Amino acid sequence: MNLKSERRGIHVDQSELLCKKGCGYYGNPAWQGFCSKCWREEYHKARQKQIQEDWELAERLQREEEEAYASSQSTQGAQSLTFSKFEEKKTNEKTRKVTTVKKFFTASSRAGAKKEIQEAKAPSPSINRQASIETDRVSKDFIEFLKTYHKHGQDIYKQCKLFLDTMNHKRDLTIEEQSECAQDFYQNVAEKLQTRWKVSPEKVEKAMDQIEKYIMTRQYKYVFCPETTDDEKKDLAVQKRIRALHWVTPQMLCVPVNEEIPEVSDLVVKAITDIIEMDSKRVPRDKLACITKCSKHIFNAIKITKNEPASADDFLPTLIYIVLKGNPPRLQSNIQYITRFCNPSRLMTGEDGYYFTNLCCAVAFIEKLDAQSLNLSQEDFDRFMTGQTSPKKQEAESFSPDVCLGVKQMYKNLDLLSQLNERQERIVSEAKKLEKDLIDWTDGITKEVQDIVEKYPLEIKPKGQALAAIDSENVENDKLPPPLQPQVYAG
Repeated sequence: MNLKSERRGIHVDQSELLCKKGCGYYGNPAWQGFCSKCWREEYHKARQKQIQEDWELAERLQREEEEAYASSQSTQGAQSLTFSKFEEKKTNEKTRKVTTVKKFFTASSRAGAKKEIQEAKAPSPSINRQASIETDRVSKDFIEFLKTYHKHGQDIYKQCKLFLDTMNHKRDLTIEEQSECAQDFYQNVAEKLQTRWKVSPEKVEKAMDQIEKYIMTRQYKYVFCPETTDDEKKDLAVQKRIRALHWVTPQMLCVPVNEEIPEVSDLVVKAITDIIEMDSKRVPRDKLACITKCSKHIFNAIKITKNEPASADDFLPTLIYIVLKGNPPRLQSNIQYITRFCNPSRLMTGEDGYYFTNLCCAVAFIEKLDAQSLNLSQEDFDRFMTGQTSPKKQEAESFSPDVCLGVKQMYKNLDLLSQLNERQERIVSEAKKLEKDLIDWTDGITKEVQDIVEKYPLEIKPKGQALAAIDSENVENDKLPPPLQPQVYAG
């Protein structure tokens, strides 16, 4: 591994974490670098502009249609009677349509619609029993909490129930539009608590946390990673990317954490556990709490290793390392869920907003990580990504005597696996070479045989007269002289 002798750490200027509009709040990559407040303002401006453009286009098309209709009417004066009948028929059809629409709003229709809504609200048998228990518990806790607000608590509960009913009727909206409804609701309730009901800022914050918990516990199964978005696709892409980067070491990221210290090692394990546990929470605030706990463990690990308080330049590389080592499930879905439905005041200010912004930066860094980011040559980076070799193999001999035997054995096994992989690749290469040689030899023999056959073609002569056998019947026996007769001597 050819590492550059002069290493540079991962540095992010703190100004880059703030809203690019300069309002002083924390920005978010999901909001194109804006904070929640500025993003909503920009979103409303873009939306109003689009509505205005659509309205102008509709008016222009309407004028063109009216002009075309007026010109055609002037040329069809002779057909005025037919046109009058057409207008009468059109009026009758319109009246029938209005009557039909009114039928939908009769008492029986409303009862039927209400029944359908209740059926839609009825929980499916497949819903997890644990989720139902949690929902009931949260409802009881929310009611008990509102009792401390007396009359204002009843108003808050009514507002929440009205919002939930509204959201149940808006399932066909996009997830961004549902997010906009939730953000508007948070803002309206917070303004009422502060201005109309004169609630202290501390109580407003507690109330908003409880309202978010009550609402999002019920909305979680509908708005977390919905099928209408590509959140699941992004989750799989990030998980695959992190698995491909399993070989990245703390030294490559310039992580100021020494895991050989038992206390530091325990803090690293706790940080990984917290970031993984984030997926099991249903409320955005609880997910943020997991990120905050993970970040505090990281700061403590850096402080113990360096014997001094950690800096922001130390925190981000370590957070990237924790994410790579933990590979949290559904990471992008959790980030999007927090971005869309968390109380915006928590994301714009405070330690929760700071840590969440850093997590978004860490994920963006992992998605764009390359050889230059790790101070590696492109050749080494490609070899590590394809699994041809591992940087840990070269570091296996540098263990201190007090390192756990299991860790040493693990690196030894990794070394053996790397050697076996190289041997297998060499055998496969030689086998392919032998196969090619056999094919070439077969083709050569075949060509030589064809050349000999062409040079010395085989000639088949016609069949000649057969030779007589020695013991066959002699047809020329009549030409032989007669046999000698014996003579008798008469004494």
